[in-house]
Amino acid sequence: MKSLAEARLYAILDLGYIAIDQAESVAKALLEGGADVLQLRGKRESISTLATLAERLHPVTSAAEVPLIINDHPEIARDVPVEGLHLGQDDLPIAEAREIVGRACWIGKSTHGLIQAWNAAREGADYIGFGPIFATPTKPNSAPLGTNGIRRAHELNLRPIFCIGGIKLSNLPEVLRAGAKRVAIVSGLLQSADVAGATQEVKVLLDTKPLPSTRSVS
Repeated sequence: MKSLAEARLYAILDLGYIAIDQAESVAKALLEGGADVLQLRGKRESISTLATLAERLHPVTSAAEVPLIINDHPEIARDVPVEGLHLGQDDLPIAEAREIVGRACWIGKSTHGLIQAWNAAREGADYIGFGPIFATPTKPNSAPLGTNGIRRAHELNLRPIFCIGGIKLSNLPEVLRAGAKRVAIVSGLLQSADVAGATQEVKVLLDTKPLPSTRSVS
């Protein structure tokens, strides 16, 4: 299984953009293109629907040695042997989520500024989602951070940081120039005519940047 420390591209399989019956084929295209991490997200779907889909996807991601992350629902991470769980600012605390999962798995957290990123690291997040960098329909109530805070967030050396929010192949060079080393992308990949090809192009750009070291926060 690929390690979190080496991950560059965090692809999000968002059921707001694709139909459930397309999920497996799109996941395979993302993996073919070189996604290092794959998250399953379905804000409007039931837990049972997401759990069933996670059970179908996990053998696919495992065969590619790519971690599968579940968004929002620790009970799915408890019942399906996925590699991780992702939480938002309004979700339950990380410690409580770990108790529900009841086994070792990565837990990441969405943050919308430097203070939240610092707090997520102190709370025990294994990685941090930092954004939205640009305006995005997946976060309509969150003001875009822009690229100014990216370098400062990385200077804190907290955890692996994945910049997210409105990032596409067209603006990825700007995000990288601002100091990003890792990104999470949703519609920029899912809405591509060639999902595997777009994913591969993103990976080529990301692989030009050295990965930073991280430190513990207490």
